[in-house]
Amino acid sequence: MVISSRNKGIMKVRLLYFATFRDLAGVHEEGILLPEGTTIAELQAHLAKIHPSIERGLPTAVFTINREFAFSEDQIKEGDEIAIFPPISGGRDDPSIIVRITEEPLDLNVILEWIIHPEIGAACIFTGMVRGGTARDEKHETAQLEYEAFQPMAEENFRQVAVEITKRWTSVEGIAIIQRVGYLAPGTPTVVVACSASHRDTGVFEAARYGIIRLKEMVPVWKKEIDPTGEEWVEGEYLTDQEDGGI
Repeated sequence: MVISSRNKGIMKVRLLYFATFRDLAGVHEEGILLPEGTTIAELQAHLAKIHPSIERGLPTAVFTINREFAFSEDQIKEGDEIAIFPPISGGRDDPSIIVRITEEPLDLNVILEWIIHPEIGAACIFTGMVRGGTARDEKHETAQLEYEAFQPMAEENFRQVAVEITKRWTSVEGIAIIQRVGYLAPGTPTVVVACSASHRDTGVFEAARYGIIRLKEMVPVWKKEIDPTGEEWVEGEYLTDQEDGGI
């Protein structure tokens, strides 16, 4: 162990690796033993020893403890679930808020039905698609994308974004945020942010735009680009801070 366990008990925690870290560590999940009171900063140093391949990514890694964002000084406890992933490409209990991670195709008509009722007169739907090519770095063909999500936390964050929308645009009555995961071909819808209200001038356009921007900032969803020459995880630049919090 790189952390001294003198005068400390030993605890077992569960580690989950996502996206780049999953590939580099060669494992999606593992249990490890740590001294009681270990902090996230100390865990980082320990991970650099047991998985040297991930060391270069650790300075910008995002950590969560039991699905809430964690920071260097936060202490880990017995039985905690710790998730490690790269920078994110980064309320009220209302039945009109629909959040979901799915492997099934996204049916826009069905999603629209979820957020409308007889008093709704307007709905705005943003849909992200898989492009057949990308201009990131040098322009190249995209054969398919693999989307991965930390599902429980992602759905909680979706709900947080939906609550933020309801606070900013109080006339918005229905919100659906759906992310598809798995291997997706060019032309396939990947994400939907849909907002409904009584009238088009009540903020549905702005709310849907805000929703997709916040998703790209703070929700643990990643994509791997797969082209004829190889594959690569696409990492964001946004590092969460304490204001993003957890649910």
